[in-house]
Amino acid sequence: MELITTETVAGKLTAYLHHELDLVGLVDWAETVMLEGEFEPEHHDVIRDVVSRLGLADVKSFALDD
Repeated sequence: MELITTETVAGKLTAYLHHELDLVGLVDWAETVMLEGEFEPEHHDVIRDVVSRLGLADVKSFALDD
C-alpha cells in the first residue's frame, strides 16, 4: 500500500465532497488504510486521527452524510 500523506487524505475528502466517491467507498478506504496503511511520519498522529474518524463515518451518530 502507498504511503498515506496529508495530500492523500485531502484527495479522498475532495473526491467525496465532489460526489466522485460515495460514503461507502470513503469508509472502506479509511478502514483499509487503518489496517494496512503506512502514514507519513511527519504528520502521523494527525493523519491517523482523521482517517480513524473517517472509518466511522457510516455510524449514525457520526453523521457525516447528514
